[in-house]
Amino acid sequence: MKYRRMGSSDLSLSEIAFGCGGNAGLMVRGSLSEQVRIVSRALELGLTYFDNSPDYGDGRAEENLGRVLAEIKVRPILNSKVEIRAENLDDLAGHVVRSTQASLKRLGVDYLDVLQIHNGPIHPGPMMEGTYYAQLGIEHFLSPGGALDGARLCLEKGLARHIGFICRGNDGVYVRQLLDLGVWGLINVPFTLLNPTAGYDPGPGFTGKDYGGVLNAAHHAGVGGSVYSPLAGGFLTDDALAGLDRHPLARKSPDPAQAAVNRQRLAAGKLQFLSRQSGLSLAQAAYRFILMHEGVTTALGGFSSLEQLEEIARVPDLAPFSSDLMAQVHALWARDFRD
Repeated sequence: MKYRRMGSSDLSLSEIAFGCGGNAGLMVRGSLSEQVRIVSRALELGLTYFDNSPDYGDGRAEENLGRVLAEIKVRPILNSKVEIRAENLDDLAGHVVRSTQASLKRLGVDYLDVLQIHNGPIHPGPMMEGTYYAQLGIEHFLSPGGALDGARLCLEKGLARHIGFICRGNDGVYVRQLLDLGVWGLINVPFTLLNPTAGYDPGPGFTGKDYGGVLNAAHHAGVGGSVYSPLAGGFLTDDALAGLDRHPLARKSPDPAQAAVNRQRLAAGKLQFLSRQSGLSLAQAAYRFILMHEGVTTALGGFSSLEQLEEIARVPDLAPFSSDLMAQVHALWARDFRD
């Protein structure tokens, strides 16, 4: 395993991190014995950074990780988040503090190494209906008593060492506005072979969601970059292209009859040359691509099984792709994966 400094902070993270989300399902739906076995092996392999959230299984992922860490008596580098919903808008700062305290209790620790706002910044603010939290108006980040004030309170109270937020796409202007404040340690953002816009300009023909080069902006601002959904929701795997079922712990595969799903599958298939010519699995190729970008601190691996963990933990030791291979990838982006 290799390690990278998180922006200009004093914290170094493993290049492959352990994601506890519901897509892979291990920390939400797995048995304690399997969780202990895989987390223990992850630590042996050098994964030092664990990414969590109260939204993962309605707190179960935090509770389960806390139980595992107590059993094996290890305290890795820990991230968790705060989701802001309509019911929290009247006391944003207070909610951030209370949510963080609840996460600490579930995890069984005194502080988080990184606390992030799980909402992406946007303007105008979105309709905050029901359990929605994907985005939050930039004014709710910055207003007195807002989300940033709550995060700062967590720093002052010693509940967190660093703070950050999530990028959801089509929000580059507002991400940069937050980065300019100089208070953040880490952003989380998708950056994949199917959508590289957080780190590269794919060309005018590309039609995917625009992540606005925010990895580059964060790097220049001295802020770390953590990549979530590195396999593009599971499309960038050989099993997915072969039409095989996902692991029983993982979320079910999307309906292949949907036009958007079929388009993603076809695009992923056109990238198989990259893995075949490099002697890698497609999943390994997806992570190898991510780690080639200087703005990336860590890639969040979602592991359903020990075999998946072992496969991805080998990636930091693999050679970067050649310029010729990357030129072919850029050509695919430029024509939006069309023939």
